[in-house]
Amino acid sequence: MQEQQKNTGLVWFRNNLRVNDNISLKKSIENNNKTFAVYFFDPKLFQEDAYGFKKTAKFRAKFLIETIADLQRNLANLNITLLTYFDSPENKLQKLCKEYAVTDIYTQKEWTKEETETNKKIRKKLPSDISFVEDYDQFLYHPNTVSKDFSKIPNVFTAFRKKLEKTVAVQEENNISKLSSDNLLEIKTEIPTLENLGFSDFKIPNKTAFPFLGGESEALKRLDNYFFETKKVAFYKKTRNGLVGTDYSTKFSAWLANGSISAKTIYWKIKEFENEFGANQSTYWVIFELIWRDYFKYISLKYNNKIFKIGGILDKDYQWYNYQKDINKWIYGETKDDFVNANMIELKKTGWMSNRGRQNVASYFAKELLLDWRIGAAYFESLLIDYDVHSNYGNWMYVAGVGNDPRDRKFNTKLQAERYDSKYKFRKLWLEKTLF
Repeated sequence: MQEQQKNTGLVWFRNNLRVNDNISLKKSIENNNKTFAVYFFDPKLFQEDAYGFKKTAKFRAKFLIETIADLQRNLANLNITLLTYFDSPENKLQKLCKEYAVTDIYTQKEWTKEETETNKKIRKKLPSDISFVEDYDQFLYHPNTVSKDFSKIPNVFTAFRKKLEKTVAVQEENNISKLSSDNLLEIKTEIPTLENLGFSDFKIPNKTAFPFLGGESEALKRLDNYFFETKKVAFYKKTRNGLVGTDYSTKFSAWLANGSISAKTIYWKIKEFENEFGANQSTYWVIFELIWRDYFKYISLKYNNKIFKIGGILDKDYQWYNYQKDINKWIYGETKDDFVNANMIELKKTGWMSNRGRQNVASYFAKELLLDWRIGAAYFESLLIDYDVHSNYGNWMYVAGVGNDPRDRKFNTKLQAERYDSKYKFRKLWLEKTLF
């Protein structure tokens, strides 16, 4: 009798840093005799960009290290080894495939410029008999169920949302099986430290609105707390424009951004909550925000690298400036606007800013100072713990008037401060002795 061919699957983790509802992991386990995993702390992502900002600054770097440590533990519980390297995937992947006789690589499908360039470099080096399996695994509504032609995605969110809600179902989560202990590799690697990545250790101020650790375990703990322990989700629509504290919003965005939790997991937990305690506008509004997140991904699929161009997806020919003095004043919270300043200081000290704050400081940067919006987007990319390429550039285009806002609005930051911080609670928290 012919012996069954032995296949080895390698799961290359990108922004899908979880074991629950992970299609790459599921496919590798189901289709191979052995499975192991790898994560690369790619040096490119810790270097300076064209504007002089580190692409990944200390806040997201720390959150990422915590996330990978948690992923390694969770995979070990499934008897899967996670190897980690401070190296680029195009440098190391081929060697790993050779060393462990890998037959199949499984990874999350990415489509933005830097990620696809990395893929091309990898494929050039890989032997042709190694299959390279990519899956969209960062959506609420899977692309296969949404459109066969991304060029037909509507340019207005409401049209997109209404059609989706009417005609498309959210898929079930993928269940992952535990393997036998002989699947584990004998080799162990070290997770890089902050110092390895070029940073000194630091502490985030206690008054931060985002005091959470990275990793799937923390994400699931927050989900359970926000939904079932405190039932704060039932008030989300009323509190979501808040500025102070941990519970004015879900705070899921950082874990969603690096894939520590899937949008589907959140969706089905909301459905569970609604079945037990009833649905209301607030529970729906969390789903509404997840659809916005999907929408920016679909806009990125539709327009590709146009989301990084100065004219945006509308090819607008506005006059933009890059006065370093004005950029620095914005970064350091030294503008003429105290509401903008408080938000920018919060970002600089914690790597976090509320959604309300982001809209105001971005509008001030692009519409008041008339500065090249891509510089602001790059600064957010560097600093924000919850940076997500599609949401970040989608939102910046929107606010700068080169994206999906048909009204091309400008935020009145003074009125916004009066409305959302009438008692100066937020500004007092971050401006401290500067103004008070």
